[in-house]
Amino acid sequence: MGAMTGLSRINFEAFAAKFDFRRFKTLCDVGGATGLLCTEVAKRHPHLQCVSFDLPPVEAIASKHIAAVGLADRVSTAAGDFFKEPLPKADLITMGMILHDWNLEKKMHLIRAAYDALPAGGALVAIEALIDDARRENLFGLLMSLNMLIEFGDAFDYSGADFRGWCGEVGFKRFEVIHLAGPSSAAVAYK
Repeated sequence: MGAMTGLSRINFEAFAAKFDFRRFKTLCDVGGATGLLCTEVAKRHPHLQCVSFDLPPVEAIASKHIAAVGLADRVSTAAGDFFKEPLPKADLITMGMILHDWNLEKKMHLIRAAYDALPAGGALVAIEALIDDARRENLFGLLMSLNMLIEFGDAFDYSGADFRGWCGEVGFKRFEVIHLAGPSSAAVAYK
């Protein structure tokens, strides 16, 4: 958990600063680990209620971290398996370094689950080391994709165009990519 927090902090801080949260009231971070994305967003956007969703053994870790930063009144936790249960309903669903862990079938399952949990006008945000659409510039993203393939056998990183295609297939209507920090970006799909 500590390693994931360290790797993700700069991108989650950048996301909290750059994304327009004004029209959203609720956020669910899927695979939320220590609750870092939720707490970084909640610090900057006091109108939001956030929930960090992860496996049951992780929930206690997240609760401890959320309490330590004094945000337990606006950031809660929920436990479950995102492959077996529906995602918590929210206006905004985030997945930080989650989609790249899986093969295409499981990626599509998660995208569909997010679509089902969102209201009209809601959004799915995937924060990753997105590969550039031409697959020529983001060397880190390309190497991360190779790393995922070696580690997991069929997992891979992807481009903004890939994300747009998959989300469009599920029913999302509008898309954007927001550069965050270094090689990482937020791919956004609006329902």
